[in-house]
Amino acid sequence: MAFWARQISIWYLSVKTSSVANSIQQLRKTHRTWMQLHELSVLSFLCTDNHFPQHGLKTYRSVSLGSRLQSTNSNNGQILSEETNLLSPVNHYQQQAEVIPSSDTKTLYEVWEDTPPSSALEEISEEEAVQIVAEPPLPLGSFTLQDYVDRSETLSQLVLLGVDLSKVEKRPNAGQFLLRLDFEKDIRKRLLFLKDVGVEDNQLGPILTQNPYFLAVDMEALETRVAYLKSKKFGKEAVARMVSRAPFLLSFSVERLDNRLGFFQKELGLSVQKTRDLVVSLPRLLTGSLEPIKENWQVCQVELGFRRNEMQHIVSKIPKILTANKRKLIETFDYLHNVMGIPHHILTNFPQVFNSKLLRVKERHMFLTFLGRAQYDPAQPSYISLDKLVSMPDEVFCTEIAKASVKNFEKFLKTL
Repeated sequence: MAFWARQISIWYLSVKTSSVANSIQQLRKTHRTWMQLHELSVLSFLCTDNHFPQHGLKTYRSVSLGSRLQSTNSNNGQILSEETNLLSPVNHYQQQAEVIPSSDTKTLYEVWEDTPPSSALEEISEEEAVQIVAEPPLPLGSFTLQDYVDRSETLSQLVLLGVDLSKVEKRPNAGQFLLRLDFEKDIRKRLLFLKDVGVEDNQLGPILTQNPYFLAVDMEALETRVAYLKSKKFGKEAVARMVSRAPFLLSFSVERLDNRLGFFQKELGLSVQKTRDLVVSLPRLLTGSLEPIKENWQVCQVELGFRRNEMQHIVSKIPKILTANKRKLIETFDYLHNVMGIPHHILTNFPQVFNSKLLRVKERHMFLTFLGRAQYDPAQPSYISLDKLVSMPDEVFCTEIAKASVKNFEKFLKTL
């Protein structure tokens, strides 16, 4: 009986000890949670009253007035002592936190007050919004160079020179190319080069309008091409005229220019001097396509029936016949030769008639036929040259050629 009584006492004591230990562990957790909440409440209070900046927490330190718990040992007496301390409301629920400002607290207050809003989403007043001044950025994408003129010194200077940006921007990548250039570094020296060649100031704008890619040609290459033209006996005035009337001329390599001059000299059978006169008169023959030139040359000989020497004479007088529209060229020849009866040799002597409007030729020929004065044979009396037929204004044509009044000529045209 005594044995069982001792066993029951031991079991009761162990249960009590285990219960006390569990209670102590639970109280420790409760204490830590309460301390965290207490510190957060103090910080929240201080932040609400603007006692210190959020980024300045390190300038303060919290001092606890309560004593820390002692570490537990394995004996029951020490455990009971800790239990007594943890359950004491004086030691835990009446603790206070003391905030001690550091020496630079005043400076931090001033920095915090002067700091602008840290977030782009922070709301501002209407007065502050009105005071914000921001220059508009360059447009990210535009269909016209005009939007960039006010902010680009290069474009502004080009406009002053007479460059038509509305035409330039239609050329592939020309607008982007100009925006990347620096006027002083990339453009000025090329403009001075053109002036040294002999180009007039009023021609600089038109040249760059038609060929803005000229500004990308290396200066050494430009000097080499001009030197080549001078070596072929082209004078300074001739070079200046060619560059002004054919802005792409200096964009061609020396080899290509030499091949073009060789083509006109060999294929057309022209002398060196006539070849030189031909390209000075129509410089775009050196820069345009050779296909229409070859085609018109064959049409004039095969379909229109001009001999080689006749074509050489015609080309030297009116180089544009090599680049004329083939259909219009055939129609004009057909009316002159088959309707008016003008032979090849007379057309060869007055090739300027191919540059005239066919409608004018028809109207005047029909009026002369109506009056009985359509005579184009130089061996016959009352001969009328083709040059006078197409070159004179209506008043002179009526009084000197048709021997009629302008009113009669106008009445006749109404009957057509």
